[in-house]
Amino acid sequence: MTDKRCIYSLNSCYTPVIYYLQNINSLLTEGFLPYNLELQEVTAMEENIKSNPLALIPFLVFILLFIGSGVLTGDFYQMPVLVALFAAILVALLMNRKTDFQTKIEQLTKGGGHPNIILMVIIFLLAGAFASVAEGVGAVESTVNLGLTLLPENLLIVGLFLICCFISISMGTSTGTIVALAPIGLGVANQTDISLALTMGAIVSGAMFGDNLSIISDTTIAAVRTQGTKMRDKFKANFFIVLPAAILTAIIFGVMTADATTTIDEDTAFEFVKVLPYLGVLIFALAGVNVIFVLLGGIIFAGLVGLILGDITMSGYVQLLGDGFANMQELAMIAILLGGLVELIRQNGGIAYLLQLFSRNMNSARAGETGIAGLVSAVNLATANNTISIITAGPLAKQIAERFKIDPRRSASLLDIFSSSVQGLIPYGAQMLAVAGVASISPVEIMPYCFYPMLIAAAGILAIIFRLPRFTTRGAKS
Repeated sequence: MTDKRCIYSLNSCYTPVIYYLQNINSLLTEGFLPYNLELQEVTAMEENIKSNPLALIPFLVFILLFIGSGVLTGDFYQMPVLVALFAAILVALLMNRKTDFQTKIEQLTKGGGHPNIILMVIIFLLAGAFASVAEGVGAVESTVNLGLTLLPENLLIVGLFLICCFISISMGTSTGTIVALAPIGLGVANQTDISLALTMGAIVSGAMFGDNLSIISDTTIAAVRTQGTKMRDKFKANFFIVLPAAILTAIIFGVMTADATTTIDEDTAFEFVKVLPYLGVLIFALAGVNVIFVLLGGIIFAGLVGLILGDITMSGYVQLLGDGFANMQELAMIAILLGGLVELIRQNGGIAYLLQLFSRNMNSARAGETGIAGLVSAVNLATANNTISIITAGPLAKQIAERFKIDPRRSASLLDIFSSSVQGLIPYGAQMLAVAGVASISPVEIMPYCFYPMLIAAAGILAIIFRLPRFTTRGAKS
């Protein structure tokens, strides 16, 4: 059981090691979220930090450098993300002179080393290794050719979107889904006349479907625990709101690729045995196996296929693993530095300011729900992490929900929907950076094709306006 002296903050929580050892399987599944997350402790921690809008300046510096330089020059690769991040971190370190520099460095490293961040880095590295090995043994090419053989060209993107939906809702992770399937999307785009940005937009859209809905997603767990409702109740309410958005997304992709054609010869062959690694990943993901075990299994399976068929040697296999890890190093560094930047912003009062800003001038249930949506969206824009944004905004959202008698199923759904929407659209989020890294294009080019994150935001707004879904009974407490 967790030590009652624990004070849970945005990016830190002291928990005895024995607790993690005793609950390692559940922790892996649930993304390292504490079982007894105390709402009062979270609220108290933020109240102890003085609200300060100037603390958001480093975040604005990052946005201006990363996106502004691209807008001005027309080249979004002109400013490397890591350079923009370092500049923002430097600004954050120079602020708040009441805190000594050594303490600021400790805050930076604490944020970068948060369990959610490190877990994300591990997933990135494993997914990079799987993608590298799968491509090296010919699994990606065979899987793409199989899809081109079985599906008409105008349904390839719809099929890719639906597969991503199923995998992400089964694994509970959008980033794991993206880095595992993005190479297939790249192959589809290369062998058809379908836009690469559109293909990657379909993958992000499908990945965010499961990130928002999956009962083992850390965002779902965070939303349910902070609002005090039950997992199945939140799922039903959330599903009712986002299902029309998912259907409309599939229709849009179908219409946009209705005239798609392949650019390869019809006799292009595929070896079914080389499709098995991806098929295995799909089956185990749908079975609800933890994403880390799914990716490890995929790496081993793909390697065995390549070794047995003679496509690679043992030394070649090891080299592919190293190449896969190396391909994800920049993305891993971005995740770590973003986590550190967010912690500095929080310690300086930036997150407290956002919490305060979006809790003002509320006088009705509809206004309260709008405030919850705006609150978690703003925090997500600042943190680039939908799980952290829900944990941060959740306690205040619960207070708002209780004040205006908003059903906890609705407040939990709104937290998850709007955080997932923002996370799937921001060009500096892990999902967009991951898919852009595989495709070697700017995240900004992919944004216009991320229809599902856009549509769930619209669905959430309509749900607030028309007060849907309507509940006849109050949601049960978890």
